Amino acid sequence: MEDDTRTPAEMAHPGPATEDSAPVASSPTTTSAAGTNSSGPLPLRHGHELPFVAAPSSYLRPKPISRTMSDNRASGPLDKEQMQGLRGVREFLKVRTSYDVLPLSFRLVVLDNNLLIRKSLNILIQNGIVSAPLWDSKNSTFAGLLTSTDFINVIQYYCQYPDEIGNIDQFRLCSLRDIERAIGVLPLETVSVHPMRPLYEACRRMLKTRARRIPLVDRDDETGREMVVSVITQYRILKFIAVNNEQYTMLLKKAVRELGLGTYKDLATATMGSSVLDVIHLMVKYNISAVPIIDKNNKVLNLFEAVDVIPCIKGGAYDELSATVGEALSRRAEEFGGIYTCNEDDRLDAIFDTIRKSRVHRLIVVDDDNRLKGIISLSDILKYVLLYGEEDDDIEY
Repeated sequence: MEDDTRTPAEMAHPGPATEDSAPVASSPTTTSAAGTNSSGPLPLRHGHELPFVAAPSSYLRPKPISRTMSDNRASGPLDKEQMQGLRGVREFLKVRTSYDVLPLSFRLVVLDNNLLIRKSLNILIQNGIVSAPLWDSKNSTFAGLLTSTDFINVIQYYCQYPDEIGNIDQFRLCSLRDIERAIGVLPLETVSVHPMRPLYEACRRMLKTRARRIPLVDRDDETGREMVVSVITQYRILKFIAVNNEQYTMLLKKAVRELGLGTYKDLATATMGSSVLDVIHLMVKYNISAVPIIDKNNKVLNLFEAVDVIPCIKGGAYDELSATVGEALSRRAEEFGGIYTCNEDDRLDAIFDTIRKSRVHRLIVVDDDNRLKGIISLSDILKYVLLYGEEDDDIEY
């Protein structure tokens, strides 16, 4: 199962990868931005050539609604049709399991938590993945999930303790919690779900813990030991909803502006000339996983994501993060699908149509001149679909 060119480790592997056994890489597949009006690469300076953000997708724009039709619709925060669509999706998530999200054929890369961090980085790059479940072979238990955030923490550790650069190559995956404590980062809750539990339960757990992916962990009937089945992501869940619930998602006709979907204030931004390290510091400061790259006129040029950090430190180059964002983005895979944008007047049903057709991990909200207005994460969409209109919920909307 490949969520994008930088997929999580959602593929089958006979056992944990150790220092002596790295999984064989396979060529990841991608699909182009279906339906978008791609304007092609910008004529950037040498070394800054990279896939450019797609122009605001005209097919996302809602068709004008006559005043008569609007007047006939129920007023209030959520009209009858919108609520019908949301309830339909929620009921679907309650009767389908997390296992249903998985494709018929997939592979999984699992890493032993005694593996050196630098070797785990190489395995991720070789397999074209951005995360992997961790396995405690001593206790035969699931030990968490390795993500790009862990490598950002290692970078922060180097920045705070530059004299330790010589020891970083000796750190093992089991040392990640020690690194978090050293830099004062609260450790993420280690969460997982049983593959046969309702998908709705997995979604709620992801929202409550702010996890973007969650491992499916089962228990062997004979030995009683845990076993990691796969990993599902917010992207995969929303794609599953979009593909199987078009009769409900087509009812979600309210616009982004009306729903208040996304973040529009205090946006962290950077330029092509910003250093990678500066952008990493922004991610840490604002607790975000992506930073829009803009020009002097606030026009969107690209997006630097947490997963873009991984190739930057290939080979343990933690002290070479002074490279510019433009240089870092030029290292993206050739099949990188680009960045998706939308307008505040685009409707949620059209956004689900985009998710159905393409690999979308977030949307940059722009105006008609491609100036940055905001950013919509998959968490924003999933939270709206699950929680909007619900009363007495223990997860804040």
